[in-house]
Amino acid sequence: MNSTCETLEDNQIKLVITIDEQEFDEAIEKAFRRIAKEVRLPGFRPGKAPRKVLEARLGVGAGRSEAIQDAVPEYYVKALIEHRVDVIDSPSFEVTEGQDEGALTFEAIVPVRPQIVISDYDSLEVEIPNPVATDEEIDQQIDAMREQFATLEEVQRTVQDGDQVTIDISGTYEGEEVEGLTTTDYLYEVGTGAVVAEIDENLQGVSVGDVVEFEADHPDEEEDGKLSFRIETKMIQERVLPELNDEFASNASEFETAQEMRDDIQTRMTEMKRAQSSAMVRDLIVQKLAEKVEMDPPEAMVEAEITNRIQDFAMRLQSQGMELDRYLEAIGTDISSLREEFSQGADVSVKADLALRSVINQENLGPDEEKLEEYFSLLGAQMGSDSEQARDMLTNSGRLLDLEADLGKQAAVEWLYERAKIVDDQGQSISQSDLEPPEEILDEEEDKNDTDIEGDEE
Repeated sequence: MNSTCETLEDNQIKLVITIDEQEFDEAIEKAFRRIAKEVRLPGFRPGKAPRKVLEARLGVGAGRSEAIQDAVPEYYVKALIEHRVDVIDSPSFEVTEGQDEGALTFEAIVPVRPQIVISDYDSLEVEIPNPVATDEEIDQQIDAMREQFATLEEVQRTVQDGDQVTIDISGTYEGEEVEGLTTTDYLYEVGTGAVVAEIDENLQGVSVGDVVEFEADHPDEEEDGKLSFRIETKMIQERVLPELNDEFASNASEFETAQEMRDDIQTRMTEMKRAQSSAMVRDLIVQKLAEKVEMDPPEAMVEAEITNRIQDFAMRLQSQGMELDRYLEAIGTDISSLREEFSQGADVSVKADLALRSVINQENLGPDEEKLEEYFSLLGAQMGSDSEQARDMLTNSGRLLDLEADLGKQAAVEWLYERAKIVDDQGQSISQSDLEPPEEILDEEEDKNDTDIEGDEE
């Protein structure tokens, strides 16, 4: 096969591909072998009729026509790989020579990914919440712990939100008791709206021994009538939180003092916020970068992004034991509606892709041979083979360009992250070092990665 590649206008290229006569004759031979299995000729078992007999019966052009249909897409893919064409949509084909005899030549007009140039990307500014846990957040966490150890204490006062009241309740509908709404000595937390909102409203301010009667809308929207309630309050209890002291700390945690417990909560919450903020900054950087793309992204790329999102979603469903078709049926929708839902932000994702590739090209951030070899070695270990086999697999499948782009985009995001200006919601500057996980977490992640690789090798 010989092929050439020519750049055209409007983000297209033209491939001219020639398959010499001898090589194409092998394709014709394969085509006749397939035809032999599909036709029945007197005196020959299926698949056993010789090519000469088939040519005499069906005509020489039968095998050639089928060979062209098979060879054009096959050799087109080979040319894409050879010339590293970043195709984004289906090509248009035209056979220019060899329709009837001799070598086969065809052209393919191929839409390719636009290459854009953006500027002013080396000092992007993003705003995030401060990554240090505040006193208020720490207090909320401690109060949640205290809630777990709360006790109930009877009080002699009127009912307030959050109280636990013991009640006799009778609920009727059109004069008939409603199952589940009539019981005695029922412990109910006021303010939860667990049954109907009117219960909470009418219990507010009542005392022990009081009886309230009221009507409420039926929670079942298909029922038009009203529910009638009669509630007698028999006991009021309030939740009492344990005092925040060293005794509570030793009971609720592994620490002996309340200050040690608070310090640990602050450390862990800050570590979590830092990790979340680090990921948030990277996401915001990519969003900011996408805003620098002024062109409308090619429709084919947007549609491909939507398709990829749906495929990822389908794979997640499959990992949970559900097929996409069953899921769509269960929620009463169809694939068209799902595509519309997944189209939200797809154009921004495409712009981000184009912008990151621009940074890769301008800053020369594509993966070098060492980086690629590292990836192939890991992939080969996971496949139970070596790096060369992994490289061949990706190359022959046409996915090597995608891999190089993915590695390059990762490098571009990190390059931008290192140079970005990060501020909190008060405009205070935040250093990238303030967002990095502590050393012990990095060590744990490294150990986990090593374990994963060893498991793949086994």
